[in-house]
Amino acid sequence: MDLHARYAGDDDPQKCTARKLARFDLVDLHRSDRETPYGVVLNPHAERALSPADATDTLVALDCSWESAGEARFSLPGEHRALPYLVAANPVNFGRPMQLTTVEALAAALIVLGDRPHAERLLAKFTWGETFLELNDEPLRRYADCADSEAVVAVQSEYLDR
Repeated sequence: MDLHARYAGDDDPQKCTARKLARFDLVDLHRSDRETPYGVVLNPHAERALSPADATDTLVALDCSWESAGEARFSLPGEHRALPYLVAANPVNFGRPMQLTTVEALAAALIVLGDRPHAERLLAKFTWGETFLELNDEPLRRYADCADSEAVVAVQSEYLDR
């Protein structure tokens, strides 16, 4: 699966997970919407949850600061999907639900879409990568077993109701 990130460049370059992935040739960075290829776009504002039914060859994440991640930033062409409930393991947002870095979002999407080994290769570049997998092991496995977006939302509801 081809991984892409629309790089906004508005966060700390030293903590930018998309830039680090690009240094290892694990993701392609794009500096404009026009350069960014069409695919499944990870968008926390999307109306549909990502599910295994969204199988794709191209996965796109928006790499920007959470302070500027409003709905208007997600103007990328593609099929927009939201990740279901997951907990961040990165040092900046550790333990916070839905405050994932770009690498966490891409890895989660890969697992939901059935490519856990690819996700593990991405996360291996970060000291806290294994922690992300441990914190989210059960929900990621359950989301990956779902047939469609509705099933993912049903599983997510169980975690939100706790």
